Amino acid sequence: MSTPSTSVGLGLPDSISACLFDMDGVLTRTAVVHAAAWKQMFDAFLRGRDGDGFTPFDATEDYDEYVDGRPRADGVRSFLAARGIQLPEGAPDDPPERDTVQGLGNRKNILVQQKIRTEGVEAYPGTVRYLKAVRAAGLATAVVSSSANCHDVLVSAGIEDLLDVRVDAGVAQRLGLPGKPHPDTFLEAARELGVEPAAAVVFEDALVGMEAGRSGRFGYVVGVDRVGQADELRAHGADTVVQDLAELLPGGAG
Repeated sequence: MSTPSTSVGLGLPDSISACLFDMDGVLTRTAVVHAAAWKQMFDAFLRGRDGDGFTPFDATEDYDEYVDGRPRADGVRSFLAARGIQLPEGAPDDPPERDTVQGLGNRKNILVQQKIRTEGVEAYPGTVRYLKAVRAAGLATAVVSSSANCHDVLVSAGIEDLLDVRVDAGVAQRLGLPGKPHPDTFLEAARELGVEPAAAVVFEDALVGMEAGRSGRFGYVVGVDRVGQADELRAHGADTVVQDLAELLPGGAG
């Protein structure tokens, strides 16, 4: 599927022929929606378990450390482990009121779907500019997301037609791919685009995404710093860090 391309004017090495984008926080303004849903779910669970004196979920620090970029169930496990809480795993179809790992994950998913329906989703304007420039230059594009709602979000944001391949939670489950920080979902996107990892660039805002880009031996890793963690993104594997993808274009984000 790859075609001759040039990355001149895109802020990328000349060897790059494909761009692999995370969705939440890179393509779309959904990271804040997810963080709010995680907080609402975990705070209700913790209040019911520990009473009004519970320690709330921090929508910035806890979100970044334990759930951002991870598959939903992995995020539940990670945060609960940090609090020293053990719950039964449960089954993927557990009802949302059941206090299992899967039940809490399903509870969070219902909340985020409600927020997407009521609040809508926007793509970052700088990202849209960059996507269009990438495609005009002949580079292939893919979205790589741990979200089960990836397709609906892309459609809501109006950018589905700017991406050649989608590797999301459904694809990962069907193929048995582990989520980030493992590189497997990004590697699958490169495979579907017909390019070697060395010819692909990973765009991520999550620390686990940086680790996936580094361990997958991709040609370049761009950290997107929406929350003031540029140093952490570099430490976890970013080759460069920007606050907006338009900064990579001639003339920058202005």
